[in-house]
Amino acid sequence: MKKINMTTPLVEMDGDEMTRILWKMIKKELLLPFINLKTEYYDLGLEHRNETNDKVTVDSANATKKYGVAVKCATITPNAARMKEYTLKEMWKSPNGTIRAILDGTVFRTPIIVKGIEPCVKNWVSPITIARHAYGDVYKNTEMKIEKAGNAYLLYEAEDGTCEKQLIHTFRGAGVLQGMHNLETSIESFARSCFKYALDVKQDLWFATKDTISKKYDHTFKDIFQDIYEKEYEKLFQEAGITYFYTLIDDAVARIMKSGGGIIWACKNYDGDVMSDMISSAFGSLAMMTSVLVSPEGNYEYEAAHGTVQRHYYKHIKGEETSTNSVATIFAWSGALRKRGELDGNRELIRFADKLEESCLATIESGKMTKDLALITSMENPAVLNSGDFIKAVRSKLEVMLGE
Repeated sequence: MKKINMTTPLVEMDGDEMTRILWKMIKKELLLPFINLKTEYYDLGLEHRNETNDKVTVDSANATKKYGVAVKCATITPNAARMKEYTLKEMWKSPNGTIRAILDGTVFRTPIIVKGIEPCVKNWVSPITIARHAYGDVYKNTEMKIEKAGNAYLLYEAEDGTCEKQLIHTFRGAGVLQGMHNLETSIESFARSCFKYALDVKQDLWFATKDTISKKYDHTFKDIFQDIYEKEYEKLFQEAGITYFYTLIDDAVARIMKSGGGIIWACKNYDGDVMSDMISSAFGSLAMMTSVLVSPEGNYEYEAAHGTVQRHYYKHIKGEETSTNSVATIFAWSGALRKRGELDGNRELIRFADKLEESCLATIESGKMTKDLALITSMENPAVLNSGDFIKAVRSKLEVMLGE
């Protein structure tokens, strides 16, 4: 079979632990035998980030701006335990947070639906897409430990030298303090990305914050969404037969449980992080969710929505067998390859991406799957495959489909 050529490279961001192992397997079994793969490679493994003082993460984001499409492996966001384990110079920030801050835009996360894996919420008959704002809030926060009594203030000094000062709290003893921010330009990009995506897929759009409590911060999000909708999108939504709906975040959680799915749920950064995990788990598995960051300039970064699967990695390095679900990571590659094909007008690459996804789903629907899916499938007597054998089973399906 003749290999498919690429004209423009993808930005390839390698990662950590078990997903790094899967990354190599996927390239070896599912990509390199079929594609003359062109990538600009960046090692975002924690050790290399530490060696480069995290410059490699910034470089990878800037490369995404240059080439337009990136694919990313899951990475570690270090805590105190990781500081010691990896002998880090400092507690480096989330690579995803850094990349999102540079690219801006919105993260769209959608469950991968497969026959035999029914949602925990029985009335969810269609996928629910989480649209997650990709800038600011707690991911760009500044924090301080308070050791003794005193006053904490919120201080803003304008360029002209004028100041605004507000008392946050009078501490009577030890505590903690956090400051966070957002930008109106980023919120506007977030809103437009959500409205455009809703029109593209012709699905209703929900947006939820807590503006009754956060009367300036969250209320700004609400006001910007409403203003852009009324001025730019209301008529287009009416013509498309879809609706835009705003509600409080706690009300949205209650409503979503009784919905039939098939909607886009726009959330602020942290809300989107939490709710995407809830949605993916309810639809089957954290490893069964696509994730793409779309920037206002039209740049795309595809990744799996889950973490580095630390527990499986520790088993792997001991030589023990693992059954780690690689579907979301495979779909990250297929999504990036498809977008690269669309931007370059490469029909063969688009077809390959489609067939790669179809072969994943066909493998599972034939009864061959990893342990996490076997525990929740409605199929009788599924064949539980280890990490490598599942990827090889997908390859067998892919070879057949490509030959058809």
